[in-house]
Amino acid sequence: MIDILGYEFMQNAFLAGMMLSVVLAVVSFFVVLRRLSFISVGVAHSAFGGVALGALLGISPTLTAIGFSVIVSNAIGYIGKQGKLSTDTAIGIFFSLAMALGVIFIGMSDQYNVDLFGFLFGNILAITKNDLIVIGVLGGMVFVSIVVLFKELLFVAYDEEVAFVSGMPVVFLDHFFLTILALSVVISMKVIGIILVSALLVIPGAAALQLTRHYVSMIVTAVIISMGSTIGGLTLSYYADLASGATIVTLASFIFFISFLIGRLRN
Repeated sequence: MIDILGYEFMQNAFLAGMMLSVVLAVVSFFVVLRRLSFISVGVAHSAFGGVALGALLGISPTLTAIGFSVIVSNAIGYIGKQGKLSTDTAIGIFFSLAMALGVIFIGMSDQYNVDLFGFLFGNILAITKNDLIVIGVLGGMVFVSIVVLFKELLFVAYDEEVAFVSGMPVVFLDHFFLTILALSVVISMKVIGIILVSALLVIPGAAALQLTRHYVSMIVTAVIISMGSTIGGLTLSYYADLASGATIVTLASFIFFISFLIGRLRN
């Protein structure tokens, strides 16, 4: 383990992974409670359109991915609440549109390179000090926002109708959560990859739910699972020369299956 930390790119990867583990685990808790797993997939893939737009315009793909993902996530939430179309249908439409636009933008750009592949599947070699700052600032904003509105978000997650009757700003809280979900996706792109990041927005919370039902212990368990998957996955990918994002997600999936079996045995 010591020899891994001798390389600056691995130090950056572990620091980024540790920060992301906490943020994604907390967001995962609400994603699982609110049954928004498919939305997280749609938002994650929509970020591809934003990255490709950044490549086309010659500006930071992170900035364009943030704008693109926030717009798509809130559009999905708005259309899904109108009653004429189901949320799943809205996700399917925007999922396809974002990916199609991404392909079009790439075709129009003369700057297509390996970085786009890194955004799709993650690339620990691409993590820089500036990326750490972006992850720290945006991740901190997401985490602090959740802490400040934790009770309200928890109330809506458990019973949205009662929360609305009680005077909670349910519509605002819905769009607020979709926005921080989009931010969580964007700051995770380089470590986990757009294709795989949705897994860490679901698996930690889903695995924790198998082991406990109390929200405090569920969040703590989700954080432990997320951190264990990230650290273990990065270490394994280094020694086995495997893709870091895919290894992290595979390890997290194994932890989920073990948690599921433990939960079944306890029941």
